[in-house]
Amino acid sequence: MERMAWKGRIKPGQKEEYVRRHNEIWPEMVAVLKAAGICNYTIYCCGDELFGYYECEKGVAFAEKTQAESPVVQRWNDYMQDVLELEMDPVTGAQPKLEAVFRLD
Repeated sequence: MERMAWKGRIKPGQKEEYVRRHNEIWPEMVAVLKAAGICNYTIYCCGDELFGYYECEKGVAFAEKTQAESPVVQRWNDYMQDVLELEMDPVTGAQPKLEAVFRLD
């Protein structure tokens, strides 16, 4: 099982809206994430800073490819643009991977 972590930022004054949208995540978006093999997905917030973590049952590359090719993910990204600041990797279309420096199993 590969792991993926990403970071981002909520635009100032948009935290409540960011949380609301995730509380009402589209069923079709959940379906894409599951089809990508993504599980144990959690997003943490500290002020406006975000840290996301998920596990990839089919590998990170498969998860990235599935998301990059999904029109649902593109619609979700467009929907979130006004509340979220993300740096996207132009090659994968996903958030750049954070480097793991410690893990306790």
